[in-house]
This record gives sequence, structure tokens and C-alpha cells, in this order.
Amino acid sequence: MNKITSVIPTFNNLPYLKLTIKSVRQNCYYNDMPLVVFAENCTDGTNEWLGENADKLGIEFYIEHNEVQRGIGGGIDFCVSKVKTEFVNILHSDFWVGPNQDIELLKLYDDIEPGERLIASSFRIQPNIFPNDPPYRPGTVFVPMDEFGAHDDEFEENYFDDWAAEFSIENDIRVRKGGGAGYFCRVEDHINIGGNDPIFEPMYWEDKDLFMRMQMEDYKFIMTSKSLIWHFTSRTSRFPNGTTDLDNNKRPAHLVRWEQRAMQRFIEKWGRLPSEDDESFVVPITGTNNPNRIEWPF
Repeated sequence: MNKITSVIPTFNNLPYLKLTIKSVRQNCYYNDMPLVVFAENCTDGTNEWLGENADKLGIEFYIEHNEVQRGIGGGIDFCVSKVKTEFVNILHSDFWVGPNQDIELLKLYDDIEPGERLIASSFRIQPNIFPNDPPYRPGTVFVPMDEFGAHDDEFEENYFDDWAAEFSIENDIRVRKGGGAGYFCRVEDHINIGGNDPIFEPMYWEDKDLFMRMQMEDYKFIMTSKSLIWHFTSRTSRFPNGTTDLDNNKRPAHLVRWEQRAMQRFIEKWGRLPSEDDESFVVPITGTNNPNRIEWPF
């Protein structure tokens, strides 16, 4: 019986969505696991592609057209509401999962105490798109843009898989951190916290809010180098609709507005912006009347 379901919310990201799905079916230890895709407001052929390929690839998919977008956080919650397995592997549609990405996260649950709530995440390997990207940030390794290919049509998947397998063998690093771009947990633990706060929809700041609330409910966090993901980086939040000019870091005006609005709502909710600890993980803001657990919307 399947223990894990992978889920992917997506918006106009078809070339990268195809890669994410291919990697789940090729590289996951449980490569026949259930796979749920939520496609919202897509106009790039995603809906048609899902309809044509769902049976062949074992995809359970849902399509919505919403005037007010659920976005990333709401899309994750929608997907989780459809999961029937014990665990959920939350992915974004700009990922390529490395070999055994799922089983290495599942193994972490063998070592926790009964009743303990764990959020497990994969190390990220990313192209150094942004000028201030360091070689390493806790849980994230930055490589030159042409190392594996920063675009869907130039990505060297076999080279990355070989590199990732070797990296996982040679490194055993654990960071206390959650992956804002996707994570792995028991379904009941995501529901217990109430999922993402809808005030941040469609995107930005929902992950920091979620991880603060989880920490204040004593959730445990582990990001492990035994599990790797290639993250094409910000293909929804900064470089949408298959953007090819990654050197031009100018987002569409509506994304700038969404981020500014979400940041303002975060400040209104918590009183200020959060700080980070020495592992670059968000530090909870305590002393407010905000509930850690919010109402699950499904």
C-alpha cells in the first residue's frame, strides 16, 4: 500500500511541470505513488496536457479558474485535501527531484518520538541566478547557471542525477529548517496547523507564517543532504510564464504588488517582519494574540 502522495500546484509553468512529473516517476523510490496536480488559471496548455497524459502518467488532476487565485499556499492546501496516504511530498512545478528523494525523507520518521510532528525537507541545488547568491546557504547549494542548465530545454537531467547521487553519499548534513519551496510531512500534521493562512494568497510570506506557527506548536524540522532537489528557482514568483531572460530581474508589476501586499499583511498580523537564526530559518514572533493553529479550509 502506498504511504506517500506527491502533490504539485501549478500556474502557467508547463515546461517545468513536465520535468517535475517526469522526475517523480523516474527518480522517486516509490515511483508509482499517487500524484496530485492542481492547475489554477492556466492558459499555457497545461490543462490540455494534463487531460492527454493523466492516465499514462498516473496523475489525479484538478483544474480551477478563479478570479481570486488560491496561489501557492492555497494550492498546496487544496492538494493536501485530496491526499489519502499517510504522508505527502509537497513539490513545486519548478523542481526536479533527485534519486530517492522521497525515501530519504521518509527514513527520518523512524527516529522521532511517538506523537512528534516532523517537517522534513530536501537540500536544494539551485543555479546562482541572483547577484547575492552565496556558494552555500544552510540547506541550499548554489552552482553556476550553466552547470546543469537553468532552463527546461537545456537541463542535463542525467548529469544532475549522477551528481546528486554522489553528493548524497559523500554528505550527511542536517539543518533545522523547512523548505519554503516544498516539504514532506504527515498529512495530519499539515491539517493540524490549518495549512497556509489565506490572507497571503496568492503568494509570498505564507511559508514564513506557516513555519513560525509550526515551530510554536513544537514541530520538529530537518532538512537533509541525503535528499536532493534541483530547484530551477522562482519560476512562478519572479520569472513566470517560461521566462528565458534570467539576467533581467524585473518582475511583472502584478507580482511586485502581490509581494508588497503580502509583506504588509504579515506586518499587520505579527507586528513586524521576522528575523532568521544562524541556519537562516525564520524565528517565531511571540507575544501576539495570533493563533498557531488556524481553521483548516477543507
